[in-house]
Amino acid sequence: MSLESVWKNCLNFIKDNIQDQAYKTWFEPIQPIKLDENILSIQVPSKFFYEWLEEHYVKLLKIALTKELGKDAKLVYIIKMENYFGSPKSFTEKIPSDYKPKMKSQKIEGSSSYFKNELTNPFIIPGIQNLKIDSQLNPNYNFNNFLEGDSNRLARSAGYAVSNRPGGTSFNPLLIFGGVGLGKTHLANAIGINIKQKFPDKTVLYISAEKFTQQYIESVKKNNRNDFIHFYQLIDILIIDDVQFFSGKSGTQDVFFHIFNHLHQNGKQVVLTSDKAPVDMQEIEQRLLSRFKWGLSAELQTPNYETRISIIKNKLSRDGVEMDDEIIFYVAKHIKTNVRELEGAIISLMAQSSFNRKNITIDLAKVIVEKFVKNTNKEISIDHIQKVVSDYFQMDVMTLQSKTRKRHIVQARQLAMFFSKKFTKASLASIGTKIGRRDHATVLHACKTVDNLAFTDKQFRKYVDDLNKKFSD
Repeated sequence: MSLESVWKNCLNFIKDNIQDQAYKTWFEPIQPIKLDENILSIQVPSKFFYEWLEEHYVKLLKIALTKELGKDAKLVYIIKMENYFGSPKSFTEKIPSDYKPKMKSQKIEGSSSYFKNELTNPFIIPGIQNLKIDSQLNPNYNFNNFLEGDSNRLARSAGYAVSNRPGGTSFNPLLIFGGVGLGKTHLANAIGINIKQKFPDKTVLYISAEKFTQQYIESVKKNNRNDFIHFYQLIDILIIDDVQFFSGKSGTQDVFFHIFNHLHQNGKQVVLTSDKAPVDMQEIEQRLLSRFKWGLSAELQTPNYETRISIIKNKLSRDGVEMDDEIIFYVAKHIKTNVRELEGAIISLMAQSSFNRKNITIDLAKVIVEKFVKNTNKEISIDHIQKVVSDYFQMDVMTLQSKTRKRHIVQARQLAMFFSKKFTKASLASIGTKIGRRDHATVLHACKTVDNLAFTDKQFRKYVDDLNKKFSD
């Protein structure tokens, strides 16, 4: 039998057993190269391509080959990799079908001669020597100006540990989560900057999840998906900001899953930020969520009063500005939402003072703070929600938080948890802690119960509607 006829018969069998899109993506690009008795050699575009076939279609390939060449049939992969810029240079590497890749090192011999120029392009063949990539880090976001407090101590300590031993701690991945303006991006950059200073030979890349997704979509459009994957497999420390942006994007999640596996198995460090804890992320595949939980998830919480004072004083010191303690205490007391707004208020105060040639006074501070509070979309706190729900059911907050199983108290508590999840960005664990020291599973159960009762119980639906109006006013 000829090489062409054997491969054609194999493809016909495969095509009958998988979806058309999968066939076009993973089998049409394959080229049959050589048939030597019962050994078929095929050429695939990349090492990732080979690994995907071995992971998802090895049984199908084995059945197809056995039908054509008998029970002793063997398959050899020949990997061909070409320069993204269309260079005719290429090389091949033969891998038998029973080969299991060694995850410690996947350096491909012969690839170092591809480029000698410095590149920041996101599509580069791995194995390039002396490669320099722009890390995209903001030098203003470092550990020196990321002040430690009760609200961020765990996350900051873990981030610092990771920056001293990237890939060498149990914090891999390190997932930093919390609400808007609490310092997730700052801490992620600080980790990257510290690593670059301590380990200048390591390749660090900071990128937003949105930009990562855009690059991936562009690579699919240009049929450069494999080059996209190869580039990210090259990174030593990958920092992805706002990873919740992957929600609902199955293609991006799939490609990141394989990149993550490669990096993790090769001892590379992954740092992620999110506005939610893994348990609260919606439309993220379970296999990806499980990997997010492999390392450490550290929450950044709203800074307390003392920490807010320290942040203001640090900001003033860096800018060489003096301000009376009375003003500092006033700003710290009234702007509680996040660090970004706190620093924004101080910048506004300094700007008003400079432009109008006025001293920074308590009266000016009151004007600025009032504008900030008015112009900020008021984020309802968990404490406020508990107070409103307790008043509605004519009980005190301590009763709502108690361990009693009386039906009307349980329902009030469940409603408080439901609205806390709806109106705040707090994690389920944080909500549970604040409402009677419950765990996240209890909060999740409460939210599902409220959804079900609101659909089936007319009186309970009235509770939900009434409280909704109170929080909307």
